[in-house]
Amino acid sequence: MRGLFLAALLLPLAAQAAEQSSDKTLIERGKYLARAADCVACHSIEGGAEYAGGLPLVSPFGTIYGTNITPDKEHGIGHYSAEEFYRAVTQGERRDGGKLYPAMPYTSYHLLKREDSDAIYAYLMSLDPIAKPSPKTDLAFPFNVRFGMTFWNMLYKNRVQLEPADGKGEEWQRGQYLVEVLGHCGECHTPRNALGALQQDLRMSGGVILGYEAPSLLAKDLAERGWTTDDLATFLKHGISDQGSVFNEMYPVLHHSTQYLPLDDHRAMATYLLGEQPPAPRSIKAVAESELGESAARGRQDYLNLCAGCHEAAGKGVPHVAVAMDGNTTLRLADSRNLLRVIDDGIREQQFTGFERMQPMPGFRDKLDDGQMRDLLNYLRQTWGGLETEVTPERVAELRGEAPSH
Repeated sequence: MRGLFLAALLLPLAAQAAEQSSDKTLIERGKYLARAADCVACHSIEGGAEYAGGLPLVSPFGTIYGTNITPDKEHGIGHYSAEEFYRAVTQGERRDGGKLYPAMPYTSYHLLKREDSDAIYAYLMSLDPIAKPSPKTDLAFPFNVRFGMTFWNMLYKNRVQLEPADGKGEEWQRGQYLVEVLGHCGECHTPRNALGALQQDLRMSGGVILGYEAPSLLAKDLAERGWTTDDLATFLKHGISDQGSVFNEMYPVLHHSTQYLPLDDHRAMATYLLGEQPPAPRSIKAVAESELGESAARGRQDYLNLCAGCHEAAGKGVPHVAVAMDGNTTLRLADSRNLLRVIDDGIREQQFTGFERMQPMPGFRDKLDDGQMRDLLNYLRQTWGGLETEVTPERVAELRGEAPSH
């Protein structure tokens, strides 16, 4: 009888322990999924509490702010149920029925699995609530009328669809879900139309965000820029590879998201992007000085004056200091928008995984006039980029005349 009595006491405790273990497992999975979805990057500000919101998301229509998604009941999602959270994430609909703007990538998240949404919800609800109000969205009329999103959603909300996976391996399929849904890579790497909707016929062919190009992720274009499956997986994990290092808007993606994913995920993403039988990467041999065009030949001296101290005269770079120009993927882009922006704006000091660092690169806008910039771009493009066409003075002036917001 005593044994039966003890068993009756212990059974509820065992059930409670099993439930707690299950909750912990769900929360840990939700933490992983939130990282894979890069939630913290848009819902936090630098130096602020994670998920407490406040990040300005600049668009052609005005500024939208990342919201507080901690469990705070007044300013966060403390009153949301798992069902209401799922609707917000996948359908762009708030708890009160109001419409979210597509800066929240529900156009990709509508393909999110319900069990994954529930896991992310469990993780977010396990965090400490932070009583921080979100700044008010500042959009021009008529975009500030949220009801108008009803008609936008009818046209564009569910246009992102997955390519059929017939005949594809498990790794490719996992990579597809990570890239297209959780990672929502197409939201930046796809051009948008005049209404801010993704142009699905040009999916993953590249887009412009805050004055920089989010380059094409199509397999043929990745191979043209020298990418292999191994190098791309390394880049996603460490933020640096033989092709260069992440910068601009891709740096927070590494910092908050991809560096924390398991190696199998990086390999799966690279396999999906380049294909199970990837195209051969294009190999480029550096062009000799005697073969340069007139503009590029003039640009060589500016390179030696301003760049060679860190990147070396032969473009080999210096480990932990500056990336190599020889093999650099940015130099291979047909449009030198990113190359010009980096030279003009510079890059802050960057910390990658492990002990890898890159020192800050100063901007040279005040040291190079439009003619010098054109010559330097042509030198870099022709010497290490494998590009024969020259950047025109008009294109340099056009790019410098833009005023990207940061």
